[in-house]
Amino acid sequence: MTEIKYFTPKEAVKTLPLVKKIVEDIIREGKEIQFLIDEVGGDVQLNPDIPERLKTMQVYLKELQDVGCYYKDWDFSIGLVDFPSVIDGKEVFLCWRSDEKFIRFYHDAISGFAGRKAIPEEYFL
Repeated sequence: MTEIKYFTPKEAVKTLPLVKKIVEDIIREGKEIQFLIDEVGGDVQLNPDIPERLKTMQVYLKELQDVGCYYKDWDFSIGLVDFPSVIDGKEVFLCWRSDEKFIRFYHDAISGFAGRKAIPEEYFL
């Protein structure tokens, strides 16, 4: 079992250029896989390219996991990524979307994206 990496907000910001690149790859590949699956009416066996594309997707997801992040956008529209962290002594997830320039929000495991709160500024000092 892999040990969880906890990011400070400053550490998460430092990894963002790499995370952005991986997420771009995930979104691009995910949309292409969705297109190919739709093209064959959902029968993956009708297109021999799909299994190879799925393997490529697994490589991208593993890259993100190796950084210590979790990909959370399975319709491949907003590129949502969670970074495990601790804020005010509680385990939380720093939350970033691919359309956001910076990591500025977090949420707990129960409330998820809908419960996003601003990261207190002192965590960036």
